[in-house]
Amino acid sequence: MFSNKDEIAILKRLEKLAVHNDPINPDLYKKYDVKRGLRNANGTGVLVGLTRIGDVVGYELKDGEKIAIPGRLIYRGYNVEDLIKDAERNKQFGFEQCAYLLLFGELPTKEKLERFTSYLGECRILPENFTEDMIMKAPSQDIMNKMARGVLASYSYDDDPENKSVGNVIRQCIQLIARFSTLAAYGYQAKRRYYDNKSMFIHNPKADLSTAESFLRLIRADKSYSRLEAETLDLALILHAEHGGGNNSSLTVHVVSSADTDTYSAIAAAVGSLKGSRHGGANIRVVEMMDELKANVKDWSSEKEVSDYLYKIAKKDAYDKSGLIYGMGHAIYTISDPREILLKAKAKELAKEKGCMEEFELYNMIERLAPSIIQEVHNSDKKVCANVDFYSGFVYTMLNIPRELFTPIFAISRIAGWSAHRIEEIVSGGRIYRPAYKNVSPERDFVPLANRK
Repeated sequence: MFSNKDEIAILKRLEKLAVHNDPINPDLYKKYDVKRGLRNANGTGVLVGLTRIGDVVGYELKDGEKIAIPGRLIYRGYNVEDLIKDAERNKQFGFEQCAYLLLFGELPTKEKLERFTSYLGECRILPENFTEDMIMKAPSQDIMNKMARGVLASYSYDDDPENKSVGNVIRQCIQLIARFSTLAAYGYQAKRRYYDNKSMFIHNPKADLSTAESFLRLIRADKSYSRLEAETLDLALILHAEHGGGNNSSLTVHVVSSADTDTYSAIAAAVGSLKGSRHGGANIRVVEMMDELKANVKDWSSEKEVSDYLYKIAKKDAYDKSGLIYGMGHAIYTISDPREILLKAKAKELAKEKGCMEEFELYNMIERLAPSIIQEVHNSDKKVCANVDFYSGFVYTMLNIPRELFTPIFAISRIAGWSAHRIEEIVSGGRIYRPAYKNVSPERDFVPLANRK
């Protein structure tokens, strides 16, 4: 048996070996015209597929040049702003209608929406013994890992898990859309009990609640929430439900589904993608950055003090020394992120109710100051705008949602888009993804084991 000290020493040697043998000369990427990150030299994404599900609009191409325009987010041909306005006009929670639209490509009638919402409510309850056997017996420090395990475990509770007919996949996807909020809430409760040494509250889901209402009820000891709190979370769910086929987690669904695997494997892979700090974990970085800024800026209303600290962040002298002002900038949106605009308006409404207007004004000031500071420090003329992550963490904090649930909320929402992309790949794909990687390592003469030094 290796001692802990021996194991650490061995791993360090292996790490050194891997680091020595794996680096690739950056000049080779240019030499072979490699599209790193599947992106073209002008920043646009490499076109690898077609979709009818969603569109992310932030620029127009004229003679090969990107022309920035105000951002638009489109679900199945409809502007997401119209979906939200319709829900507000009818005093309804809109995520369920959004999920229906993404899955089936058309807006539901009132009767169809009621049946769909009712079915989601019934499916929100986990299978018998699932909570005890799959969640409580193996708690996780990270809720996203717990959710991925819950998705894979769902395979064992499905009487027909390998049937990849469209009808069966739709059933599986609807059940996962319904269960995600419960998986996240119960995973959080298990984490509280086993890792935080706090009380655990397991409430049974109520079928007549919306996804937003159900989630808030399940994570709170007293099961209470206000209408505005539920409306705010519902808005966030709508805004995060879909973002085109090219985002990392949705592309993951297409890639894994193209291998002709089961629904649970494809969705679990997407959860793993979304967990990453470069994808779904970005809003936590914003909140952590703001924690440090608030601790180091005495007067939150002083533009000079706030600007001085933002300069420090941009110059790699503060926060994580990355030079990034988190929540600023987007791969597609440059003038405006429509999700940020809509969420900011709701954040202001919630801040008034919660007595957080001083903090809201600080966010507002940073949103106004940061773009020009980024351009100046990085000597760039590229337009930069605040993205949805800038306000989402602030909103979740005002909702008293623990930080370890920020990314799971993203998953609770995006499962609707993932499901639509899973179905689309089955219906219209038909070919396994197989991009090329050029090997840049020379062939070598083999050395027999006895002759190696």
